[in-house]
Amino acid sequence: MIFRRAVLRLTLTYTAILLTLYGAVAAGVYAFVTGTFDYDTVTSDGGVQAGGVALGFAHLRTGLLLGFGTLVVLVPILSYLMAHRALVPVEASYDAQERFVDDASHEFRTPLSVLQVEMELALSRPRTTAEYVHVLEGNLGEVAGLTRLTEDLLLLARSGSSDLTAAFDLVSLGAVVRTAVARSERSATDAHSVTIDVVSEAVVRGSRELLARAVGNLIDNALRHTPPTGTIVVTVTEDSAAATISVADSGEGMSPQTAARAFDRFWRGDASRSHPGHGLGLALVQQITSAHHGRATITETPGGGTTVSLVLPVPRRMHPTP
Repeated sequence: MIFRRAVLRLTLTYTAILLTLYGAVAAGVYAFVTGTFDYDTVTSDGGVQAGGVALGFAHLRTGLLLGFGTLVVLVPILSYLMAHRALVPVEASYDAQERFVDDASHEFRTPLSVLQVEMELALSRPRTTAEYVHVLEGNLGEVAGLTRLTEDLLLLARSGSSDLTAAFDLVSLGAVVRTAVARSERSATDAHSVTIDVVSEAVVRGSRELLARAVGNLIDNALRHTPPTGTIVVTVTEDSAAATISVADSGEGMSPQTAARAFDRFWRGDASRSHPGHGLGLALVQQITSAHHGRATITETPGGGTTVSLVLPVPRRMHPTP
């Protein structure tokens, strides 16, 4: 509703400005022509004859009026198109901000409630130093989760914007995968091992950090749903048109219904509800991939498990920056 009113007001403003300018120019042209060439033809008997000049003035006046009438019809249409086009980036920015506020208010409610309850319990009676330390450590974990959630929401709000894509450069997907695996192994708390199979370094145009974030989310998701004895393989392949990063696990897999909604924001399948998270990981993966003009797919791993693939376009005859 806000932008409809803005488009209407901008359309009326554009229309008034353009018609006023045309009217001023038309009046100036007519005044100049009639003032410069306004003379009468005198006949042999001393009379005055309105000749071709007067007729020309009449044609000019008619033409200017017809032109103005035509513009009265066309200018509002053109003004509406101009106004709508001018407000497209503003509306996109407004929608992104509104989405961020809605998502933040939705997702911050639970962790903030946990923080409040834990602090109220801690202050309800005198406690030992160890108990206070335990409460503060729990609160610190909640704050870290809120920080990650804020970063994810900001990234979701920015994905696909010109600010996000302006800094794209040539990057090697092999390097991206190695970075993501190293980060996941540093933060892992179990004995999972991740195997890297880089068939091709696969150069694409994009953000090294964002792509590493997307691959890291896939690895973290695989780690949560794969038993310690299972396998997780990250593969990089390339053909003439696209490069593909695949993260395959031997975990519990996804049903077709779960796979169909896996990329939805804040949606979590039944098997995921027992694990920490907010349901943003795969949504981030999809939006990062879309910002790189690629696509994300989910298939079943042969023998059981899930394979998530990121398919990205490959620029021709280009090499990554060192």
